[in-house]
Order: sequence, then structure tokens, then C-alpha cells
Amino acid sequence: MKKTKRNTDASTKVLSQDPHKVRGDREKVLEVAIGKEVRSFRKQQNMTVFELAEATGLSIGMLSKIENGNTSPSLTTLQALSHALSVPLTSFFRGFEESRSAVLTKAGKGAETERRGTRAGHQYNLLGHIGSNASGVVVEPYLITLSEKSDVFPVFQHDGIETIYMLEGEVDYRHGNDIYTLMPGDTLFFDADAPHGPEVLSKLPARYLSIISYPQAT
Repeated sequence: MKKTKRNTDASTKVLSQDPHKVRGDREKVLEVAIGKEVRSFRKQQNMTVFELAEATGLSIGMLSKIENGNTSPSLTTLQALSHALSVPLTSFFRGFEESRSAVLTKAGKGAETERRGTRAGHQYNLLGHIGSNASGVVVEPYLITLSEKSDVFPVFQHDGIETIYMLEGEVDYRHGNDIYTLMPGDTLFFDADAPHGPEVLSKLPARYLSIISYPQAT
């Protein structure tokens, strides 16, 4: 059994998306939304860009610009796309017009819920939930509390990616063949398909945030 040092540093990597980048103006956002819908409808009908170009009389270059949100298509162009794809013209604006949800959970008001660890004395408080959304990803944020009544349970296993942020106490947390000592302020980020969970409860009570993300069902 290998015990991993608790102060391992995460390797520095360049992220593919800048979460702090300011989006373009409203018109640019509309162009991107239309482009995503055009591409989505085309793929749903198993059409290539060439086939859609033939059906609409548009050039392949113009279609590429539309799908990538690099140009603002005219009403005539949208009508041609609507006819070729057999969808209402208004459907191209769906991604632009739909609302984006937000959930506020006040302190101490997270809904207590049951998961596999409940029978081992682990308390789960769900901090918010948004179902189907434009990102295609479901995120489940939990506040997990371990007490003197809790048992170790290092055999959780499920789809997705999980992030743990330690708030209080100390636990030795297993992931696959490795064990990580987690103290307040520590973060563990891992593929949740490997067996994982708290193996040693060194200092109680222990509390940590567990954020699980996985693709939403299609």
C-alpha cells in the first residue's frame, strides 16, 4: 500500500478555457448561439457541410463561418437553412433565448440526502442542483460531514470527475492504490471511476466539500 505525501503540488497546466474572459457583445453571442444550433441540427440529420451547402446554395466557407459564429447570417440565409434542415426558423435562436439557472442555498440549509455512504454514517447535504443545461454537464455539490458515528468507506465508485476540498478535521482518503492525507485547505481532484473514499478518520468531526461532475443523459 502506497501512502502519498499530503503536500503534493498540482502540476501547472494551461487551461483551454479562461473562466474570467469577458464575452463579446450581445450580437457576437447571438452569432455563436445560432452557429451552435445550425451545427447541431445538421449533425442530427447526419448531413455533411458539403450536403448542407448543396441544399441551401451557400458556400462551404460561409457555412463554416456561420457554424463557428464568425458571421451574422441574414434572414434570407436563415430561411434557407430552416428549409434545408426542416426546422422552424425560430429554433436557431433557442440557445440565445433560453434562461440560465442559478441556485442559492443559505448557510445550513443544504438538503440532507441519502447516498451510498449514508449507511456508513456519512451525512450528505446537497448544496444545489441544476438539471438539463446548455453545458451538457451535471454538477452535484455536497457538504459531507463525518462524525464519531461514521465508519470508513473507501469503496465509492461512480462515473465522472470529483473534487474534494477539506474544511475541517483530518482523514486519509483512498483513491485506487494511493492514500492521501487531507487537512483543512487541501484539495483532491480525481477520476471517480476508481474506488475511493475515507479510509482513516484521524481527526473528527471532519467536513469537506465534494463536487461531482458528469455528462448529462442524452
